[in-house]
Amino acid sequence: MSAAALLVGLLAAAGTFMLLRGTQLRLIIGFILLTHAVNVVLLSAGGLRWRAPAFAGGGPGRADPLPQAFALTAIVITFGITIYLLGLLVRTGRDAAGGGADPTDDDRADTRPGDGREQDEL
Repeated sequence: MSAAALLVGLLAAAGTFMLLRGTQLRLIIGFILLTHAVNVVLLSAGGLRWRAPAFAGGGPGRADPLPQAFALTAIVITFGITIYLLGLLVRTGRDAAGGGADPTDDDRADTRPGDGREQDEL
């Protein structure tokens, strides 16, 4: 068994374990571990032996740049999604602690029974 296959198995197992745990931070860490496993699979698809870098006019002994481009794209997408998930985690924690203010809480029409229209007083 190659080292890449073992690494993918360990990352996927650890990521799945963390995803199945209860807390939100462990969910995010599990997502990160699973995406690392996918990146290793993408890089392994290009071959594990060292080959010369892919430049214009390269021959058959050059590395395939497509798996590297896929992995780089996956890294950028993962980074963006991770930042978004961490932002949601911070916002959820702030709202749960009572620090976040909902601007619609003070709306009188939400608390008054009826259809929400103002009634004229005589």
